[in-house]
Amino acid sequence: MFDFYRIATAIPKIRIADIKSNVEEIIRLIEEAERKDAGIVLFPELCITGYTCADLFLQPYFIGQAYSALQEIAEATDGLSIVAVVGLPVYHKGGLYNCAAIIQDCDIKALVPKQYIPNYCEFYESRWFKSGRELSKNELHDSIPFGTRFIFGDEAVQFGIEICEDLWVPNPPSTELSQAGAEIMLNLSASNEMVGKHDYLLSLISQQSARTMSIYAYASAGIGESTTDLVFAGNGLIYENGTQLASAKRFCRESQLIMADADITKIKAMRAKTTTFNAYQNKDFMQIDCMVYGISELRKVKRKFDPHPFIPNDKRKIQERCEEIFNIQVWGLAQRMEASCSKRAVIGISGGLDSTLALLVTVKTFDVLGRDRKDIIGVTMPGFGTTGRTYNNAINLMKALDIEIREISIKEACLQHFKDINLPDTDRSVTYENSQARERTQILMDIANRDGGLVVGTGDLSELALGWATYNGDQMSMYGVNASVPKTLVRYLVKYVAEESDMKKARPYLLDIYDTPISPELLPADEKGEIAQKTEDLVGPYELHDFFLYNFMRFGYSPSTLFFMATRAFDGTYDKEFIRKWLKTFLRRFFNQQFKRSAMPDGPKVGSVTLSPRGDWRMPSDASSVMWQNELDEL
Repeated sequence: MFDFYRIATAIPKIRIADIKSNVEEIIRLIEEAERKDAGIVLFPELCITGYTCADLFLQPYFIGQAYSALQEIAEATDGLSIVAVVGLPVYHKGGLYNCAAIIQDCDIKALVPKQYIPNYCEFYESRWFKSGRELSKNELHDSIPFGTRFIFGDEAVQFGIEICEDLWVPNPPSTELSQAGAEIMLNLSASNEMVGKHDYLLSLISQQSARTMSIYAYASAGIGESTTDLVFAGNGLIYENGTQLASAKRFCRESQLIMADADITKIKAMRAKTTTFNAYQNKDFMQIDCMVYGISELRKVKRKFDPHPFIPNDKRKIQERCEEIFNIQVWGLAQRMEASCSKRAVIGISGGLDSTLALLVTVKTFDVLGRDRKDIIGVTMPGFGTTGRTYNNAINLMKALDIEIREISIKEACLQHFKDINLPDTDRSVTYENSQARERTQILMDIANRDGGLVVGTGDLSELALGWATYNGDQMSMYGVNASVPKTLVRYLVKYVAEESDMKKARPYLLDIYDTPISPELLPADEKGEIAQKTEDLVGPYELHDFFLYNFMRFGYSPSTLFFMATRAFDGTYDKEFIRKWLKTFLRRFFNQQFKRSAMPDGPKVGSVTLSPRGDWRMPSDASSVMWQNELDEL
């Protein structure tokens, strides 16, 4: 299942009061948007006449010509599937209203008047226009529905209208429209330019789009408007749940048509998960049938998808994100240390990414609590697969961070255990591997018991999703600081801490750990003494699994949509069969390994995707993945 809709915002080059010329340009842009498969095209406020006509709005002849022009535009949509939303002045029952007209296939579906009329500084709209809020209910104008309490669309997707100033008030109409079921908000505007205003506008639209969990399209007047006192630069903006999908070039001398493929599945999924959203609580909106056509085939979707959704694209934001996540981990552990009256922290150090991050969090926690770092017991436990690189990094990192170092080999204990359970010397099965993981966990737990400590877990979100952990082995701890940090982000966090000024001694080892292949090191090293067991060779690239995890958990995408999105996001990196193979693995393991997540220890939530059975994700351990696997097989 997929619901992508192509939304267009049009900024026509107009001529003030030249209705004929304006109509020709509006029709041209509607036809162009139709050819480009847009389902909706949005125009600026009062675009048929121009926004800056001033007292010409008081001329009955002028208003009559504008209304006739609307009929002409409607006739021009004969046989078109696109929904067009244009602005014009409408005389209704003794008053003049600044209206949006919704048009589809010759039919003027409704006229929606602006609700909040500005009368300050540069705007004096109340000189000409009445507020739509004065209407007690929806009415008819020339047999056309006229009012502010309309929702447009059908069962697949719905949209609502607000006009310019409506967005700037404390409680915009789009808030109520969203709660009444509208997933798309369309704003016809004519906001002028001032220093600093554009940034505020972007923030305003982003916030309202996020707050209403909606697609928010905004089209503002541009070239051709009067510059007697003001300048209109032309803003065409499309946002999805607070994220900008597309924007027009401001101060452009020609007409513009800006488009983005909006994801309604995402909006519906987010609203369904957010019980405080209170969707559909407003019952007094009138539904007007208006079919918005989505993109018929996934291959026609032009949208790009972020291959690393857990990681911001902007370098500055990466730093801010890492700082925030690291602080959440530290404060979570600090509270648990104090609440449990733990004197010491115990952590297994392997020389890998996860244990390194957990150690850095623990060190910072002890600094925050004013405790001696020597009360952190770092235990390195060499086994059959431990390599010189990881062993040396583990020892050197603990020395650089000035914690207590303990080295306990697990080889003899495991050999005795293998003998006790009659495991052949040549056996390299899961029993051979998991015995080592459980032996390490037993050592950590027993040290914690003896020394009054708390075992700090190292497993991350990606491993939990795939079940890439030994049950009652590394799956278990007393507090898992990395539990909601995905593998792709663990790398960034380690590098972020490595670059801090007080990490000068530890930096060389942190950076080498950053570059070390991911491995549980449970199988013997190769003939060169290097890591033989590379996790990503066995379960697939973590960047792929993190992509699947984020989009599956956050928005509930189907396998076919996940596959399409991944092929688009990783085009040029992985081929389709490679992606299909690891998506199948992800789905199988995600369902089959739920029993490990059901018994996972406490840990701090750091982002919007987490798998704690006490909060964000509750699933039967014996749920079947057959339906998901079948859809993938049928592709």
